[in-house]
Amino acid sequence: MKKTTLYMLLPGLLALSTGSFAQLDRSKIPAGGPAPAIRIGKYETFTLPNELKVFVVTNRKLPRVAFNLVLDNDPVQEKEFAGYVDIAGQMLRTGTKTRTKEQLDEAIDFIGASLSTSESGIYGASLKKHQDKLLELMSDVVLNPSFPESELTRIKRETLSGLASQKDDPNAVAGIVGNVVLYGRNHPYGEPTTEETVEKITLDKVKSFYSTYYKPNVAYLAVVGDITTAEARTAVEKYFGKWQKGTVPKHTHTADPAPAKTKIALVDRPSSVQSVLNITHTVPLKPGSPDVIKARITNDILGGAGGRLYNNLREKRGLTYGAYSSISPDKLIGEFSAGASVRNAVTDSALVEFMNELKRIRDAKVTPEELKQSKAGVTGSFVRSLESPQTVASFAINTARYKLPADYYQNYLKNVAAVTAEDVQNMSKKYIHPEQAHIVVVGNASEVADKLKPFGEIEYYDVKGNKVTPGTKKAAPAGLTADQVVDKFLQTIGGREKLGQIKDLTMKLSATVQGTELAVVQQRKAPNKSKTVMQAQGMEIMNITTDGKRAVMAQMGNQQEVTGPELEAIKAQNTLFAELYYDQMNIKRSLAGIETVEGKEAYKVELEMPGGAKVTEYYDAATGLKIRIVSSQNTPEGAVPQSTDLGDYKAVNGVQYPHTVTTSIGPQQIKMQVTGIEVNQNLEDSLFEIK
Repeated sequence: MKKTTLYMLLPGLLALSTGSFAQLDRSKIPAGGPAPAIRIGKYETFTLPNELKVFVVTNRKLPRVAFNLVLDNDPVQEKEFAGYVDIAGQMLRTGTKTRTKEQLDEAIDFIGASLSTSESGIYGASLKKHQDKLLELMSDVVLNPSFPESELTRIKRETLSGLASQKDDPNAVAGIVGNVVLYGRNHPYGEPTTEETVEKITLDKVKSFYSTYYKPNVAYLAVVGDITTAEARTAVEKYFGKWQKGTVPKHTHTADPAPAKTKIALVDRPSSVQSVLNITHTVPLKPGSPDVIKARITNDILGGAGGRLYNNLREKRGLTYGAYSSISPDKLIGEFSAGASVRNAVTDSALVEFMNELKRIRDAKVTPEELKQSKAGVTGSFVRSLESPQTVASFAINTARYKLPADYYQNYLKNVAAVTAEDVQNMSKKYIHPEQAHIVVVGNASEVADKLKPFGEIEYYDVKGNKVTPGTKKAAPAGLTADQVVDKFLQTIGGREKLGQIKDLTMKLSATVQGTELAVVQQRKAPNKSKTVMQAQGMEIMNITTDGKRAVMAQMGNQQEVTGPELEAIKAQNTLFAELYYDQMNIKRSLAGIETVEGKEAYKVELEMPGGAKVTEYYDAATGLKIRIVSSQNTPEGAVPQSTDLGDYKAVNGVQYPHTVTTSIGPQQIKMQVTGIEVNQNLEDSLFEIK
């Protein structure tokens, strides 16, 4: 029978059947059914004489096997060497006493395996037929690491690069500052890794972590896949039986107490058009606690996907793309957090709604429908997780690590089903305390600080989590003018005479954005002709051309002429050494004081273009170099501030040019490196023609 015929018959069949059943009262939510019966896969366990605890989950669906070694160590306070524990974990993968990193990589690739290390363990997976070779490689890494100095240098360099990128990521900054204010710098969760701490890390620190904490008597090994317990015992004894146990130090740590009243930790990012908000405080919730499941249901209703926060702040009020929360258990101390990214203009409105929801879930019971939906979601997630044999192994290890009841996971869904609205309200009262929280805000302080005052005392922090003095803006020295600041810049980079000798300039830049290679070529010809072409993966995606009078912008085949104030701004910004011609271009300038930019005092020079467009330039007070430009970019959502940071000045033919250009437009950021500069190449006027 055709599907269309079936659909036509269904209404009639349903109508005929209604007389055979009692009518449903749709004003009442159906009672939840019993928790579904589940079958958690079996595992077997044994312990080696060196106290390595092994858990085996046999699964013959695929001819593969995986080994996951987990170390159960207390967190280590790293102090002035913060970052060395993570680096030690990475260095385990950089070579052994019998293999260089290249030889290790080649051996892993040859058998099509994967092998990764961290400070908390090692993971490897391969086809069943390569099982012995994989274990031989893993044991070589665990028992015989070589820790080459050259690899430490490389990893430190990569770590420093990552830290530099974090400074420009407001979410990363919020995480760093949040940990500092939440736990305190004397707690392993609160000490930030910085350029200074990374530079201090030595090979001895790395080796000391390995020799102290990589011991079998604090380790759990999950063996999952096409392997029997007998096979696993033989293989593990062969490759890890000689691993020597030892005494591993235990640590206790105390987090800073919660504030008596809610406090604001504000990080000023003048170029930000959004504020990253995070309301957070510690909670006394540990893995395996009877409250964990109840707290999970509570948080799902409050801040899960489609929860109250999401529905209020996004769906109802349009304040953000997403608002979420978490209640996270931890062996030391748990954490509650709730946050979102919102426009500067609605920062206070968003916080009001956050606070309303955090209080509402404590003050009144959740609805039966909310409770039912949450239980269904948690149940479905749990059942789906059982499809992976790795889950079974994780359950086994968690049961041993956290001393859970033997039937903890077997009864998990029964305990989910037993959660009541009263339980949710009790968990909310116990673990959600907005009146004693830290509110971390990363945004433009000049636009949001006053909006935050009603929520608590404001303390200012930098991107490294250091407390700083608010209001870093101050008056410029008496008698100093904007023209004098600009003149010093021109003199610093080469002098007016030398700059005037440059008739054309070609600058090439490159960047990688989310894995996409970008290439930019900027060509300028005195006095005010320019062409900027951006390519992604070799394909042109943007072209801006100015012939000195007109300007056009082409994006993905669509060309549009630029007019009005934007035209005047583009002409000024693309003029070759525009600072030489501010008078001729009728650009008004004024000195608006001194502000701190990336930890440096900078003169703030405000420019007003003939069409009314405004641009702010920042000049390093110590060096005279221009380090930041802030303008406005029109988008479909309205005017969005655009910030460009200039750094790494280097001389080319006697003139200093920035070789790092970081542009931020809203939440998007592109950091570009200058790869080449050519001057006086006799660029043809036809290059800048607009047809």
